[in-house]
Amino acid sequence: MTGKSSIERCATDALNASMTKVFEAAGAEYIEPDIIQPADVFLERSGEHIRSRTYVFADPSGAQLCLRPDLTVPACRYHLEQAGDVMAATRYCYAGKAFRHSKTAGDSSPREFDQVGLELFGGSAVASDDAETLALTLAALEAANVSGYSIQLGDLGLFTALLASIDMPERWRTSLKRQFRRPRAFRDLLNRLTGKTAKARTSISDLLDEMAASSADAVSFVEQKLEAGDLEMIAGRSIEQVAGRLSEKLDDRSEPALSEQHAQLIDDYLSVRCPLPLAVAKLRQLGAKTNSAFVPAVDLFEARVEAIQKAGLETADMEFAAVFGRSLEYYTGFVFQIDRLLADGASQTIAGGGRYDTMLKDIGADTMIPAVGCAIYASRLVSASKAAA
Repeated sequence: MTGKSSIERCATDALNASMTKVFEAAGAEYIEPDIIQPADVFLERSGEHIRSRTYVFADPSGAQLCLRPDLTVPACRYHLEQAGDVMAATRYCYAGKAFRHSKTAGDSSPREFDQVGLELFGGSAVASDDAETLALTLAALEAANVSGYSIQLGDLGLFTALLASIDMPERWRTSLKRQFRRPRAFRDLLNRLTGKTAKARTSISDLLDEMAASSADAVSFVEQKLEAGDLEMIAGRSIEQVAGRLSEKLDDRSEPALSEQHAQLIDDYLSVRCPLPLAVAKLRQLGAKTNSAFVPAVDLFEARVEAIQKAGLETADMEFAAVFGRSLEYYTGFVFQIDRLLADGASQTIAGGGRYDTMLKDIGADTMIPAVGCAIYASRLVSASKAAA
């Protein structure tokens, strides 16, 4: 791994300063979150593409720690530890190193890189906070003299609301949301739920057959199997959790299949891809085929589009894609990604962000705290500028 030259370091620092100045002018407090973080929150919540690249180690007490692979979670932890009132509307910005090891042998991706970011916690005006976060991200890029980029938007809240409008077991909704970012796995799951693909027998099929024929309740059945040596416990799972999971799989055998009409509704939603101003009408048409659960999510989407327009941004140049959800698993609603076209014709992500309303509660807050933010990859901006020079 090679470091930066003094010229590159100065260029990166200058970019960082120009972008954080934009955020500070908007009322954000500049913070410096700890580089060393507890590993569990990243391993559990950040998604496979970060989880598999995080530097994890143990301290002398055996505690699992990591080098921060991004700065959003450290900013959340900073807020919970330092804020006088964690529920009060608060803004932070930062510029610092993030660390990720290479994906494969020979991968030339940088193992440490500069990330500039903005986080808004506790705001009550969801649509306007989302719009302002996007507007400030673009203002920061303008301050760094960045141009020639494209903007893609998505909304995980719409997908969640769509599933809520369809009659199905809650565990199916959970599974579909979990596989949303994995197109092939998502399609396989949807086909199984509709009965298009037969449910193949697995390593636990015989166990489920026995459980179905047993007069014992699920917990007693698992206890009997453990005692007989016919079942091994999964690390980190209780007997009750194992019994509950087996019960769900057994229930799936007799659960009516998801209707073709509902499967088509999901496919129709996922096929929506158009300039942002046209998306509201398409979603309204889709909402006419659902129950009321989907309508409030479309109302919020429309309010966000209006807020983005009021912020002076050209929405015709932005694309909405229903399938777009980014790869971080902690996002819950509005998401965006900004890509820049490189000289060789390739595309590179230079910024992104979105809403993650459950994160702070997941890592220790007593209740849900609204949160939305962005991350800009300053190192990539310097590299692109250097390549263009």
